[in-house]
Amino acid sequence: MTRAVSADDILDAALGIAADCHWETVRLADVAASLDIPLADIHRHFPDKESLVDALWNRADAALLAGAEDSALPGMDVPERLEQLVFTWLNALAPYRRTVREMLLVRLEPGHLHIQVPALLRVSKTVQWLREAAGLRAAFAWRALEETALTTLFIATFTAWLRDGKRAREILRGGLHAARAVRTRIGPPD
Repeated sequence: MTRAVSADDILDAALGIAADCHWETVRLADVAASLDIPLADIHRHFPDKESLVDALWNRADAALLAGAEDSALPGMDVPERLEQLVFTWLNALAPYRRTVREMLLVRLEPGHLHIQVPALLRVSKTVQWLREAAGLRAAFAWRALEETALTTLFIATFTAWLRDGKRAREILRGGLHAARAVRTRIGPPD
């Protein structure tokens, strides 16, 4: 008789296997074997291996949203709130930084458009939650501009974080400082 496992159990097992090899070589059959469950039990939670990557991003989003409950957050100015929330998201991924790099490399391989387009949309979802958690309220054209700038800054920060957390913080702070200067000069209509 096999034991019941959760999606989190499966993700943790896959990440554990990936810690000893490259993400590309992780096989769902090996994850099932490590949990002593049939492969069909994994399929009930994850239709494919890429869904495990999305589950890890969902974990980071959940950490970001939990971070939004920090009682100190409302007292911070917007750049400080955004910095704290972005690094809460990144810190959720920190134990798996090498694996996260490998996951992204697999997604960026030529011919993986079926994975790349949803990955871009996934970034957009995270940025939407980031805006909500930070209490950003811009609307219409100003919201679109804000989202575009924040998405660009988020991707630049994430890319730098994959190599060096200190440099990532510098990039984020620099970008937020520049955005604040622009907003002060041309600000949204009241």
